[in-house]
Amino acid sequence: MASTVPLLASDVPDDALEWEFVRSPGPGGQHVNKTASAVQLKFFIDRFTLFNVDQHLRLKALAGRRLNKDGSIIFIAHRHRSQEANRRDALERLVELLNQARSRPKPRIATRPTKASTRRRLESKKTVAQRKSLRRSPLRD
Repeated sequence: MASTVPLLASDVPDDALEWEFVRSPGPGGQHVNKTASAVQLKFFIDRFTLFNVDQHLRLKALAGRRLNKDGSIIFIAHRHRSQEANRRDALERLVELLNQARSRPKPRIATRPTKASTRRRLESKKTVAQRKSLRRSPLRD
């Protein structure tokens, strides 16, 4: 399988992004109470045409709780004191998620346990059972 070139921030079209700036709960002291340095990046999956159907489905699965009902993924960044650094952070996290969705996971091939591992597991179960039975109070006749 040929390795694909990872996506860059410049590959994401501007019409698929919506930026909102809010007050940050992160570091910054008094400054944080006066400026909107936190970033909410909203990414609209349907406006992103570089992905095929499988990649769109993988992206939705990877997004998890960040996926909204309207088909957008929200990234909130407030690690840094400056709005620009938070903007970069949110965009980097989006690109990382997009690159993750691009790569197809390697299919798992089911294998049977070896005879030795089955034997070890059964011996371990017997040992634990014996240990527990010794803890019991003796039976009265």
